[in-house]
Amino acid sequence: MTSHVTAHVLDAARGIPAQGLSILLTNAHGNPVADAVTDEQGRVSSLGPSELTPGNYRLTFGTGAYFAAQNTECFHPEVVVTFEITATDQHYHIPLLLSPFAFTTYRGS
Repeated sequence: MTSHVTAHVLDAARGIPAQGLSILLTNAHGNPVADAVTDEQGRVSSLGPSELTPGNYRLTFGTGAYFAAQNTECFHPEVVVTFEITATDQHYHIPLLLSPFAFTTYRGS
């Protein structure tokens, strides 16, 4: 098994998956590793190469553009989640619960 990163975004204000939201994965130096857009279920099934090296990474969720497409004002133009990959044989899942003025994230399974 190799490490891989996945994400899931739920629009908590509307009670639906956040379809069409862009996500950028960068390494600790800010260099892009991968990018994706959430599917109809608000999911990205794989971000990055099949194996990421240990270290710090950032997921940047394009929340401003997502809400702008709905003509909805929001407070956070982007949400940045910094996390650490410690083992190359694990799955790193980052869910994001989102509303125009708040967000919550955690390490999922």
